[in-house]
Amino acid sequence: MKWIFFSYSLPAKPSRPRVYIWRRLKKLGAVNYQSLWVLPYSPERVNELKRLMKDIEEFKGESLLLDGKALDRTQEEQITGAFLQSRNEDYQELIKKCDDFLKEIENEIRNENLIFAEVEENEDELEKLKQWQKKIEKRDFLGAPLRKTAMEKIKQCEKVFEDFASRVYEFQKSR
Repeated sequence: MKWIFFSYSLPAKPSRPRVYIWRRLKKLGAVNYQSLWVLPYSPERVNELKRLMKDIEEFKGESLLLDGKALDRTQEEQITGAFLQSRNEDYQELIKKCDDFLKEIENEIRNENLIFAEVEENEDELEKLKQWQKKIEKRDFLGAPLRKTAMEKIKQCEKVFEDFASRVYEFQKSR
């Protein structure tokens, strides 16, 4: 597999540029492996990193961008493993937040808090979960094992939400 290898250095102070660059790399789906940021090769990702290099230069830093292949099967597997682990961590956090969402709906039903405001609030939360899933999937270049579980959990949240909204509707209609 062809990879992009990226390294940079920035002045220690202020920390804001360092955090900005780190966040951009994470949003791209890069993983930090052996002091290098690594991504599967694509022209789009190269262009993104070139834009990032300009930002680094403006922050009085330096950067290095290379493409290449791991020369050893074990290293290739380690890099791939780092990607899968990173995405699985993202999916695991999403699954946890989905479980929190399901508990919240369960609590609303148990407490008979069957009002439109709760439907609206939970609908907004569900949309946030779905948007988060899309962001993770965009970075999931290799198809992490927890992807399917996360997709199923989102579907479960959608069904539970629809059932909750119907229940609120029926309750409000009967009043």
